[in-house]
Amino acid sequence: MLADLKKKVFFFLFFLVSTWKIATAAEGNAEVTYDGRSLIINGTRRLLFSGSIHYPRSTPQMWPSLIAKAKEGGLDVIQTCVFWNYNFSGRFDLVSFIKEVQSQGLYVSLRIGPFIQAEWSYGGLPFWLHDVPDIVFRSDNEPFKFRMRKYVTKIVDLMKSERLFASQGGPIIISQIENEYKTVEAAFHEKGPLYVNWTASMAVGLQTGVPWMMCKQDDAPDPINACNGLNCGLTFAGPNSPKKPAIWTENWTFKYQVYGKNPRPRSAQDIAFAVALFIAKKNGSFVNYYMYHGGTNFGKSASSYVTTAYYDQAPLDEYGLIWKPTWGHLRDLHAVIKQSEDALLWGVYSNSSLGQQQEVSAQTGERSATPIQYLSQDQQWQAFADEVISQNKSSFTAKELKEQMSLIKDATDYLWYTISYNHSQHDGPQTLHVSSRAHVLHVFINGKLVGTVHGDHDGALPNFEQPIEFREGWNDISLLSVMVGLPDSGPYLERRVAGLRRVRIQGSGGSLRDLRNWVWHYKVGLTGESMLIFSEQGSETAEWKSLQGYTNKPLMWYKTRFDAPKGDDPVVLNLENMGKGEVWINGESIGRYWASFKAPSGDPTQSLYHIPRSFLKPSANLLVLFEELGGDPRSIGVETMSIFRVCGHVSELHYPSVLSKNKDPYALLQCPQGRNISMIEFASYGTPLGECLAYPNIGNCHAPESEAIIKKACLGKQECTILVTDEMFGGDPCVGTRKSLLVFGRCS
Repeated sequence: MLADLKKKVFFFLFFLVSTWKIATAAEGNAEVTYDGRSLIINGTRRLLFSGSIHYPRSTPQMWPSLIAKAKEGGLDVIQTCVFWNYNFSGRFDLVSFIKEVQSQGLYVSLRIGPFIQAEWSYGGLPFWLHDVPDIVFRSDNEPFKFRMRKYVTKIVDLMKSERLFASQGGPIIISQIENEYKTVEAAFHEKGPLYVNWTASMAVGLQTGVPWMMCKQDDAPDPINACNGLNCGLTFAGPNSPKKPAIWTENWTFKYQVYGKNPRPRSAQDIAFAVALFIAKKNGSFVNYYMYHGGTNFGKSASSYVTTAYYDQAPLDEYGLIWKPTWGHLRDLHAVIKQSEDALLWGVYSNSSLGQQQEVSAQTGERSATPIQYLSQDQQWQAFADEVISQNKSSFTAKELKEQMSLIKDATDYLWYTISYNHSQHDGPQTLHVSSRAHVLHVFINGKLVGTVHGDHDGALPNFEQPIEFREGWNDISLLSVMVGLPDSGPYLERRVAGLRRVRIQGSGGSLRDLRNWVWHYKVGLTGESMLIFSEQGSETAEWKSLQGYTNKPLMWYKTRFDAPKGDDPVVLNLENMGKGEVWINGESIGRYWASFKAPSGDPTQSLYHIPRSFLKPSANLLVLFEELGGDPRSIGVETMSIFRVCGHVSELHYPSVLSKNKDPYALLQCPQGRNISMIEFASYGTPLGECLAYPNIGNCHAPESEAIIKKACLGKQECTILVTDEMFGGDPCVGTRKSLLVFGRCS
């Protein structure tokens, strides 16, 4: 039944025909309103495709290319969240990002929040809010509302001062307040609905001249209630007023990845079908892809257990490369739907099936990393051992186990808990029990590591239980509690706790000593962090040692230098054989890594870590990493990423793209800019076996000149088009049989 629904919906959209229009963000002041069918810009209903690109997850140098590729992919709008816990200068220059979007003729959808979730540390809220007396986040709570109003007003005033709202001639056509509040509203009881109404009234009262929306908020008053999810064509109850349009703020193109899990990709066909279904069943007129470019969680910006790479298989991958076939498939879908924009926004909906043999096609590409420099020589590296903190090196004491996040304040992942324990051999064997609500726990006894435990994204906690051979007399117990990002969601976020909750020592007879209320000694962060050892100046103050004898040990800092690879291909660091830690390039953190936390497949969840070209100098780049668990830096390599293979698989029954002048089906092979088709690895017109991304073979029917014809048409070119017709290949190789062309080309 679902398969039939897919066919009917798709072909209903595919064969609606009207005038093809290309519309971009208009210059001059624009009036943006809405009715029950769509947003209305300057009196015209608009069917809009949007894509999320978060400015802090890329770099200003990447923005122009990302936006240009999004526009080429058929988008009308770029959507971004606003990140309260970052400033708005340098790499976080929101105004410059929006102006770049405007300069390329696209609109902006601005999700102000202030709570954004977005797998971002603390859901985008600054941690200092946690310390405001009597505050309750996202509730009818005066301390929170006062600061939320101040922040939202600041963002709106900033946009107004730069004339960025459409009503001022800018590109912002819609803004969002709050995010998915309905999922937590019930937890706040009567204060939840009061907060919703206050939030909506506060936002609308700022008079931006453009509409507001609230996603997953079916009781949204004035703002448009929008949908988030995998398939809003099935799950969205619809607008809560006949005067509001159906808007989809998050069509998930991939499932964000967490350490210890396999990737959870989503096919281009499934994404495209979901779009068609939303338009056909829900009268949808605004679809935003979350994410269109995911980018990189630099520094400590990722929330709990979330990988540094974010939505890597979005239409534009982490590095900004076009991810095929998703990008091309959606581009063609946008073109088909845009052909029928007037009919869809003004007509009466109906659908009919045109059979089960209709297909569309988009080129597939394969990405690979090319090793450029192996950092495998001893003399290339230096080492610095961080301190195992005992109580005589602590910063402060407390007669309790302190909550971790309130101490580290999102400035570090690390908190030392230390205590001295007097042991007598007459006590017999002892077992140490530690209960933790952090993410990782390292246990040191008298300066030596005796065990490490970690939790996971599913809720497992790093609780430790192990027999310990204490020495006679006083023993130092040093417990390093580690966060892998702050939480980003859930009600009462300000009440969440982390760190050690209970420490006990169990004797051989079963007796328990509870150390929870003993005098504990604390130190926030690592010694290397306090030295800024990852910076040029800080690294010069450290007493670095030669590498020999300092590999595969915990709490180690490693330093080397390397030259930037030539060319423009994205640069990555291969950390596949390291453990866990963080990496800095010329003082800029490229994020956390955790290669030792394997996915069920047996592979590291992430092994390649993006180094933006703007972080690099031509030569002598400073690379510093902190290895928490133990690894050998000589296994690290500098590599570049590129699309190395392209593939087309097109049936003679395929309809050509509406973007093409060809009336016959065709295969398009296209290498990235600066690369040409250097080899045809496989070509067969007939009944080839296999698919793109699968090993191909010649089938029972094959035109013998297939490879020669493709080589003549494609070799040495950046792109080529091959008609999928009998005439192209010298006649029909098997009369009466449905034929297709399968071709693999290599780019170099």
